[in-house]
Amino acid sequence: MLDNVDIVIEDEPTVEQLGTDDDGSELFGLYEGTPLTARGSDYSMVLPDKITIFRRPIERAFATPEEMAEEVRITVVHELAHHFGIEEDRIAELGWA
Repeated sequence: MLDNVDIVIEDEPTVEQLGTDDDGSELFGLYEGTPLTARGSDYSMVLPDKITIFRRPIERAFATPEEMAEEVRITVVHELAHHFGIEEDRIAELGWA
């Protein structure tokens, strides 16, 4: 179910990735693509969806390598949930926000 998904690491989010509703909090990760639940039967020949993990915000927010590793795990699961069509409120209910 992840045939067409790239997972990449960038230093910082771009202005475009932060968007206009930036609340000033650090952005640790971002899913960009079409969730599986929103794809039609004719969904083909498209660029991969992309999950980006932002290294420097995580380094600024967490003091130890263990804390950083745990946040990366949480962030990857969180962004994968978006790929599968799970909305932000439900992700929070499941403890991955």
